[in-house]
Amino acid sequence: MSAPILELRDLYKSFPIHNSLFARDRHVVKAVDGVSLAVRQGEVLSLVGEPGSGKSTIGRLVLGIETPTSGTVWFDGVEISALPRRRMRPLRQRIQMVFQDPYASLNPRMTIEAIVGAPLDVHGLARSRAERGRRVAETLRLVGLVPPHAQRYPHEFSGGQRQRIGIARALITNPDLLIADEPVSALDVSVQAQVVNLLLELKTRLALTVLFIAHDLAVVGHISDRIAVMYMGRLVELAPTRRLFAYPAHPYTEALLSAVPIPDPTLERRRIVLAGDIPSPLDPPSGCTFRTRCPYALPTCAAQVPAFRELEAGHFKACIRDDLSLQPAPGLVADQTAPQ
Repeated sequence: MSAPILELRDLYKSFPIHNSLFARDRHVVKAVDGVSLAVRQGEVLSLVGEPGSGKSTIGRLVLGIETPTSGTVWFDGVEISALPRRRMRPLRQRIQMVFQDPYASLNPRMTIEAIVGAPLDVHGLARSRAERGRRVAETLRLVGLVPPHAQRYPHEFSGGQRQRIGIARALITNPDLLIADEPVSALDVSVQAQVVNLLLELKTRLALTVLFIAHDLAVVGHISDRIAVMYMGRLVELAPTRRLFAYPAHPYTEALLSAVPIPDPTLERRRIVLAGDIPSPLDPPSGCTFRTRCPYALPTCAAQVPAFRELEAGHFKACIRDDLSLQPAPGLVADQTAPQ
């Protein structure tokens, strides 16, 4: 088993919320609530959950866009969560991000050559204009575009092509860690598979480590080595992909798997519809935050926060119910797998 390149240790991130402009009292929203996680060198680990679960906040904490309230972020053995900007800058070229909206993340007034080559300028990685142009052309080819595209502008491309441009910009510094924040959610379904397959190809070809943030389990099931499921800022389950799809151990994971469309009308499955909405992060439920929507909740679920514990090698969950036999994901990954 490879060593972790990224580690989150007891990570918290809270945001103060004021009731009004002149109010003295304030509330605190816990966007990330005590997350500990290790991403191994060369793997794809996916963070999955509903909007507001804290997935994107974790990506921003790793990049240094946000500062942790407490806890630490470690990259390749170096604690980066408290590094000053001067010391963090050399590491930034090793950690790059692909953003959700491929159009909003590209400057419409810049050519593709200027957009993709900008990281080379920031980090001083090109010794001449000719070298810069050569590296831009090579990187465009790497993501399935051609060098003449470098002289065009973002509005001249389709959504899938714009996301390829965003991936090229992230790859031009030869990073070790790629954070992909909902990279296909803004794309047509027909294009999503192309981008996912591209990321898989690049991961193998360039020996990348990928932290893939998404809400669609059908997408992450095809790209991930492991999946971490989040709910209201906390990890509720973590397992290898095949194990998670075949043997979910947390009721929230079961509900997410039941919502994934199956392209086979002959397969039958029980659709789990969760009761109510996600609780307000300003006033989360006591104990297990999922208990107010959980079909298997007991009175004792309100007493204390369930420990995130290991069930079997590599399979963790945060639930007190060990007597449940939860529904797997038919027709996706689970039907071809055995326990790992």
